[in-house]
Amino acid sequence: MVELPEVADAQRQQLVQNAQIKSDAFDVVTLDAVWTAEFAANRWVEPIDTKTLPTGAFLAPSLRTGEYRGRLYAAPWLTGAGLLYYRTDLLKKAGISRPPVTWAELTADCAKVRKIKDIGCYAGQYDKYEGLTVNFTEAVASAGGQVIDASGRPALGTPEALKGLEFLANGFKDGMIPRAAIGYQEENGRRDFEAGKLLFHRNWGYVYSTAGKKNGTSKVVGRFGVAPLPGLNGPGTSTLGGNNLAVSAFSKHQRTALDFLAYATGKEAEKNFGLTSAYPMSLTALYSDPDLVKAQPYLPTMLKSIQGARPRPQVVRYGDVTAAIQKEAYAALHGDASPQQALTRLQAELGPLTR
Repeated sequence: MVELPEVADAQRQQLVQNAQIKSDAFDVVTLDAVWTAEFAANRWVEPIDTKTLPTGAFLAPSLRTGEYRGRLYAAPWLTGAGLLYYRTDLLKKAGISRPPVTWAELTADCAKVRKIKDIGCYAGQYDKYEGLTVNFTEAVASAGGQVIDASGRPALGTPEALKGLEFLANGFKDGMIPRAAIGYQEENGRRDFEAGKLLFHRNWGYVYSTAGKKNGTSKVVGRFGVAPLPGLNGPGTSTLGGNNLAVSAFSKHQRTALDFLAYATGKEAEKNFGLTSAYPMSLTALYSDPDLVKAQPYLPTMLKSIQGARPRPQVVRYGDVTAAIQKEAYAALHGDASPQQALTRLQAELGPLTR
């Protein structure tokens, strides 16, 4: 096993560098769910024969992340969508009976809780890295917009896209999102939620396990719940995440690599992995498996979020696209540009990158 860096951007950089020199250092590669188009278009990974790997058992949204131009290039292994973690004890003390479904409810709930406790309201991941692309696309989609339309062109000149970015930018401006969150990646946000510094927190499924550990590392054990993300007028739209497995085009052991890929995404291996972690798996049947639901009670909520999730822009030049998104979204959140200015610039920047 070759362990890649912790941050997705650095993982991609290492994989791309190896592929560009046609290195045979990797046989099976782990790809972020949104990298398929880039790796397939550049012929860095091999197409997968679906007769060798039956695909009917996979969650449909997750399976689509491994496809490019009608062929399967990566098999879903880990999947997932963003979730809203919330403090059940504080909502109850404030007389709130359920987690928020809309952004307005989230804001109102925060105001009620802050009357009885000084606490940060809400935060996701806003540092200038891949997590910001995820949070930006979620906000736009949760307001009814899209970053890239069905024809593959940027679609940021809409009222919906503006409302999505304004939700985040205004959150920083009015203090709903703590100023420290401008540097949040997954782990520092998770640690602050588990330290009791946040009422609501957007993060991935693995946090359910870490926040529930009874070893003294989490102060919110037994006092938090999980729900789908809220949106502008109703439930929000999460960004589809996850990791897929693909066979390197430069491997000298492609047949064995494919055998391993089939094993790792099979029911027995996925169930065993799911029982010992809080990472959501890619097989539909596991979300109703009694053993797994008992071990990870959040799975039914996760399934609902995955079924309504959307992927990030599926484009060949994804590295350039995500860099542009991060630059302009960060400028808006940091107060260096208005949301409208940031979206206008981003629309112009994405045009040449999606042709």
